[in-house]
Amino acid sequence: MGSQTPEYRPLLLGLDSHARIPDLSSVAIEEFLENKPVAIRWWPRLVGWESRLLWLLSGASIVVSMFNYLLSFVTLMFTGHLGALELAGASIASVGIQGLAYGIMLGMASAVQTVCGQAYGAKQYSAMGIICQRAIILHLGAAILLTFLYWFSGSILVAIGQSKSISEQGQVFARGLIPQIYAFAISCPIQRYLQAQNIVNPLAYMSVGVFVFHVLLTWLVVYVLDYGLIGAALSLSLSWWLLVIVNSLYILLSPSCKETWTGFTWKAFRGIWPYFKLTLASAVMLCLEIWYNQGLVLISGLLSNPTISLDAISVCMNYLNFDMQFMLGLSAAASVRVSNELGAGHPRVAKFSVLVVNGTSILISIVFSTIILIFRVGLSKLFTSDAEVIEAVSNLTPLLAISVFLNGIQPILSGVAIGSGWQGVVAYVNLATYYIIGLPIGCVLGFKTNLGVAGIWWGMIVGVLLQTLTLIFLTARTNWNKEVAKAADRLKRSANEENLDLIVGA
Repeated sequence: MGSQTPEYRPLLLGLDSHARIPDLSSVAIEEFLENKPVAIRWWPRLVGWESRLLWLLSGASIVVSMFNYLLSFVTLMFTGHLGALELAGASIASVGIQGLAYGIMLGMASAVQTVCGQAYGAKQYSAMGIICQRAIILHLGAAILLTFLYWFSGSILVAIGQSKSISEQGQVFARGLIPQIYAFAISCPIQRYLQAQNIVNPLAYMSVGVFVFHVLLTWLVVYVLDYGLIGAALSLSLSWWLLVIVNSLYILLSPSCKETWTGFTWKAFRGIWPYFKLTLASAVMLCLEIWYNQGLVLISGLLSNPTISLDAISVCMNYLNFDMQFMLGLSAAASVRVSNELGAGHPRVAKFSVLVVNGTSILISIVFSTIILIFRVGLSKLFTSDAEVIEAVSNLTPLLAISVFLNGIQPILSGVAIGSGWQGVVAYVNLATYYIIGLPIGCVLGFKTNLGVAGIWWGMIVGVLLQTLTLIFLTARTNWNKEVAKAADRLKRSANEENLDLIVGA
């Protein structure tokens, strides 16, 4: 590194001075990484630069993801104290019905994350608002179809083997969540549109504010007014609509969105089929992932003593989902970083960002796994006072800790896949590892051995482990220069606002 050309001197001075690290640009870092070999003494400073950008994005993104999830989490905590049957009904509706809609909406919205993130990196701002509107149109179409699933949820749950009493409670809860589907349909694209342009702090403030309102509202409706399950569900729907309203007002009124939001336009309806193909690949990718965990909860309802089995795995799954929301916030930041850098034509910075975010998430997951093992009994008491359920949850916590550790890697790699536009490839990976391998193993261990609900969970662990190893292999073999070319081609096709002809990148 002693014979650097003059064009690298400002960067080297910046790396020597910690105060100037935040001022370095991606362009400068890309040039520096291109100038191989990079001496070991520079890596801590480079990691510090990337970590700062990552946490500026992920800190607020984690808050958004976790507090959005806490809306449902708190609702289930309130219903759990109504009784074991009410908790089982609300849990099965949350997993089997609400979770289905959540998977579809979140999966479809990842297409917004891919294209808007790359468009923002390439400074093609005017296309972003049209992409967001187009996504909302498709999401609302999906919400109309899902309404029938919610309304007839009781019959559906009985048809897949759930007990009549649990299914009846689940239907009451699901019908109260119908307004929430339409809030999902608008909220998911809006939040991805804002995150793609690094607008995360305002989203965090709004999410925290709505959460505080939701806790007070649910307490009032469930405990004071005594409206039971239906009251809890309607409170959740109302809170999600409040979130949509404040997010939308920010877009319409804030100067931060004046370049990317130019108003409603009929252009959003043009060329909708090519965009739908990317949306479909995105939805399949994440749905296969989300439904896998939720499907195992449904299967646990078919075991002997289904109420205890359902309650135990639902409590553990809520903590796993809580951890996943944290990692999804980190994943969203990784997706934005990778898509922005690919759009800007910086393959080395994109690759470096992947390495830093994975190392960070693994360290965090080790801490979370340790906490779960230490406080295994106390965590279950937040949901229930039933001694049988508390014991069943405590027996599952070692498996929960393993799953939490794996969640330190898998969601981050999925975020990289979204940022790169690999949704189609990952969808096939998820299908093979989760449904062809993991799910049958879980069923065999759960029903053909004495492991019961623990056997079902082992099947989930096997599927996630195989999927994680496959994603590590795919990421390690990635040619980031080719990914930059793919991003440029995708954006070239989407730049024409008259016909945003988007294609699947992978």
